[in-house]
Amino acid sequence: MTGVAACPEPGAAAGERAEAPVLLSVNVGMPHNVPWQGKTVYTGVWKRPVDGAVMARRLNIDGDGQGDTAGHGGEQRAVLVYQIQSYRHWERHFGRDDFGYGQFGENLTVDGLPDDEVCIGDRYSIGEAEFEVTQPRVTCYRVGLRLGEPELPALLVSHHRPGFYMRVIREGRIKAGDQIIRTRAGPRELTVADTDALLYLPGKDTAKLRLALGTPALSPGWQGSFRDLLAAAGDHGHDASAAAGTETVPTPAWPAFRKLRVSEIVQESENVSSIYLAAVDGTALPPARAGQYLTLRVDGAGEPAPVRSYSLSAAADTGTYRISVKSEPHGTVSGYLNRALRPGAVLAVAAPRGDFVLDDGVGPVLLISAGIGVTPVLSMLHQLAAGRSEREVCWVHGARGPREHPFAAEAHALVAELPHARAHVFYSAATPPERHRAHAAAGRLTKDRLVALAIPSTATAYVCGPASFMADMRAALTAAGLDQAAVRTELFGALPRINPGLTGQASRPPHQPPGPPGTGPLVTFARSGITAPFGDGTRSVLDLADACDVPTRWACRTGVCHTCVTALLSGDITYAPEPLEPPPAGQVLICCSRPSTALVLDM
Repeated sequence: MTGVAACPEPGAAAGERAEAPVLLSVNVGMPHNVPWQGKTVYTGVWKRPVDGAVMARRLNIDGDGQGDTAGHGGEQRAVLVYQIQSYRHWERHFGRDDFGYGQFGENLTVDGLPDDEVCIGDRYSIGEAEFEVTQPRVTCYRVGLRLGEPELPALLVSHHRPGFYMRVIREGRIKAGDQIIRTRAGPRELTVADTDALLYLPGKDTAKLRLALGTPALSPGWQGSFRDLLAAAGDHGHDASAAAGTETVPTPAWPAFRKLRVSEIVQESENVSSIYLAAVDGTALPPARAGQYLTLRVDGAGEPAPVRSYSLSAAADTGTYRISVKSEPHGTVSGYLNRALRPGAVLAVAAPRGDFVLDDGVGPVLLISAGIGVTPVLSMLHQLAAGRSEREVCWVHGARGPREHPFAAEAHALVAELPHARAHVFYSAATPPERHRAHAAAGRLTKDRLVALAIPSTATAYVCGPASFMADMRAALTAAGLDQAAVRTELFGALPRINPGLTGQASRPPHQPPGPPGTGPLVTFARSGITAPFGDGTRSVLDLADACDVPTRWACRTGVCHTCVTALLSGDITYAPEPLEPPPAGQVLICCSRPSTALVLDM
């Protein structure tokens, strides 16, 4: 591949800015599989210069493609631009001289158009085509993969050299050597560098957020991010950074784990027990929100002590908590809690957490569950009944039969207390007399049966149960006219993966990492039920999670995008590199953190 240093630049010496902006190279490349850390990434970040003229079209340049269209490509991100001046900057920073055009994944390598001068909404004529600047480059680990510099995504932001995307206003042929002429200026207050910093760096100014939202050319994705930041800021003044954290991630009622006493154990059904928890000193426990969960460290159920999470199943503002645990056939922890735990025992418990909570609205509410998924929605039913809610409430539950239907009488009594509530129960394997006594319909709760209940399209639905059940219910509810945002679900296990670009991922249960055990602090992934020592050569908590096949969520892997933000239940970490903007209190960015003590993470 031709190196940049060998490419003559019209009207300027190499690395100097020409009198007028010039297109130095047009670069394209189709996505392909690339090995990375024992996995395979499907990516189009490898670009090569094109000889002669090429068509710039509405969605792409001819011969170009993207592997991950959720983050790259499309009408708003048809063309990526990077400057030769930034090439020279990174050559000096990394001490390298081997960069070639397209090295940073850009389609257009240009002389000029610096990020701190180009504004969102600027339009440029290049050859026969015309383009409009829409947003900065999205932070992505693949640009670091392309250069062999993993920290590059964070550096692009902190050095204010992200590059930018353009959409194609007028299709046409372009080629290296074409002059770049600005045909229209966007609002001069919002440069590419300003826009990038507004999303990724601390000290967010609400006035600038409003300015960004008033820029029509800004891509819808970035507008949505700024809209969320502005909404989170609320009445917190001009700093939207801290406001966003405090609004979206409430501070837990207590740090780490606290000892709570088991005050009572009630057998609810053949395989479900309710465990009542109280403060050891007899004081009232802090109120929780209906739908939240507790995380328990269960000494006596294994070594090291396993950590599990269970939803609150009753009103959580009475000074005590109730969780309800189903004994699974091969569940060591659930078996211990159901058969060996006794009143008076002490458990280590983290504060209530979770955002699957009942809203404060006045519209209709659907509480839909299957099996032990009844627990969080039952706590919501308790809250509605305690407040004598005037809301329309529809309680829907599916089970095999009465022996697998805990809380049937409790739920029936709560529904009866509400003036505008109705209940629908479905038994899939019960006898006719059993169904008659429970006023239950025969068969499983299916999409057609749910639609037949005449659900109000203005309702908010809370759904909990097996993953396939929740997927079916979401499809049924949206088909019945509910907005997708009004259908809320709760997973008892790990959250779904966000691993952009990875292909061929087998769905393996979490396991110990391969190779000899590490000698570092123990790291517990609570939702996944795995505890492993941190490896001597492991770079981050995220790398350990990947090695254990714990489902992870990430994008930049360098502490910029906050996709990997995770609740820290206990322990201390150090960052390397330091994130550009720290996460809210009680949260940790696992992509750039290492444990300094034993950790328990909500993942």
